[in-house]
Parts: sequence; C-alpha cells; structure tokens
Amino acid sequence: MATPRLAIKVDVDTERGTRDGVPPLARAFERAGAPASFYFSLGPDNTGRALRRVFRRGFVGKVTRTNVLGTYGVRTLLNGVLWPGPRIAARHADLLRGVRDAGFEVGVHCWDHVRWQDQLHGWDADTTTRELGKALDAFREVFGEPAATAAAAGWQANANSLAAYDAAELLYASDARGRTPFWPVCDGRRFRTLQIPSTLPTLDELLGRPEHPEADLVDQYLAWLDPERLNVFTMHAEIEGMRMRPWLEGFLDACRSAGVRFTALADEARRLREAPDAAPACQLEQDEIPGRSGRLAVQGADV
Repeated sequence: MATPRLAIKVDVDTERGTRDGVPPLARAFERAGAPASFYFSLGPDNTGRALRRVFRRGFVGKVTRTNVLGTYGVRTLLNGVLWPGPRIAARHADLLRGVRDAGFEVGVHCWDHVRWQDQLHGWDADTTTRELGKALDAFREVFGEPAATAAAAGWQANANSLAAYDAAELLYASDARGRTPFWPVCDGRRFRTLQIPSTLPTLDELLGRPEHPEADLVDQYLAWLDPERLNVFTMHAEIEGMRMRPWLEGFLDACRSAGVRFTALADEARRLREAPDAAPACQLEQDEIPGRSGRLAVQGADV
C-alpha cells in the first residue's frame, strides 16, 4: 500500500492567534518535521464584527460546540466593536518574518478576515482586487518579496477573487474544499491559478459533535488519509495552536508512527505546474459543509 502524503496549512485569523498560537505551532511542526504553510491575516483584526453572523444557519451551533469565548477570549471578540481592531502585520512583523526564517512557507489569508468572509460575494471586481491588493502590499512590506500563495478567509472565493489571483501571478491558492488539486472554472471562465483544496474536515467542524468523540479524532483522521492522493489538513492558529495544542502534538506523533509522509504545498504546486495535465479542470462552486455555517467554495465536477 502507498504511503499517505499529508500537507498541513494553517489559517491565522486573529491577532491573538498570531501572537499566541503561531509560535507553538511552528515549534510543534519543527519537532515533527512537518513543512506547514502559514496563511496570515495582515490588516485589522475585526473579529467582533463576526457576531453579525448570529442569524446564519448553523452559526450558533458552531459557536456553542467549539467554545468560541474560551478559544478567542473576550478582548478578541470585541475587536472592531468597542475599539479599533489591531493591525496584525504592523504589530507582529518580526513574528511573521520569524516563521518564514524558520523555513515555513508563508502566504496571504486576507487583509480583513471578517470583511472578506462576509462581503466578498457582494463586491464587484474592482473592490475585490483592491481588498486583495491591501493584503498583498502588506505582505510585501513585511517579507520584502511578493506573496506566492493565498488561502481565502472562510473559504470564500468566486470569479472576481480568482481573477485577482491570476493578476497577482500566484503560484497556487488554497481556497476551496475538495478532492484533488484542480484548475478552477467559474462563471464560464478557466483561471490560471492552481487550486489545492483542503480535503479533510477541520478540527473545529468536528469538535462537540457526538458522532465524532474527541478521544477518537486522531484515529479518525488517520483513517481518512487517502494513500492514493494528496491529503490537505487546514488547521487554525486559534484552535490547534492554543486550546487544542496537546491534541495536535498527539496527532503529529501518531502520523509519524503510522509512516505518514509530510509534504509541502508549494512543492506539490510546483510539481503539478510542470505537468499541467496532471490536475483536472473543475467547477468552483458554492455549497455547505457539515459542521460549518454558511456556504463556501467547493470543488465541483470535472469540466
């Protein structure tokens, strides 16, 4: 039987996740020999404004299951409501560069997480390009080089955001949930930026669900790893880097014991771009995912 390949990406949504979740995650990945990719929110942390989602189906259930108050803390949940959201990249530039200097890939998550996640589908192309441009500019200011990859906040992507990625000449993106790397087709147009979707459920989509007891989750994830294709696990600095860090360390140890081979998303992207026919063209669609509120970008049928 083939050895499962696992790529790990980390979405960093908040200032607290950047400050308190990223450093221990980086140390854990170093110990495990896992070349994770970190995607940073670079502008203001306006997490408190996400409370407007209370009327979205599934949002209250997710908040209850995942202990949002304990995960994010009162101060983070009031960012952008009672006081201005802190500018993450400006406040933590040295920390971000330290992740890159430790050998990890770094990329763009967004400028303003709440704004992108909640408003993308109401924007025109120019607004989308400007919003992404603010994140790209901040990335270049911090790292001294252009971003090569992006992973959209909240898995929110559409034809406008894909066109903005193409204009930025990214190596690849990881916006969607799906099965395999693919060339996205949306609104009748095929785009040039390769998508490497997340193939596994995120931990916060499973926590608190009776059909997925926490004590069984390490074994469950190992059972989900497909030896015939690339497996991509999206983690969150605010979850696996903080409250669930002991779980993460146990998961990484179990992967090593099981012979799982860690791989870097950037390496997979370069290999696929050298042989473009190795990845199919697929529709980028919007759908619901169990355990997550709202609709998000998913890999549809082959074109």
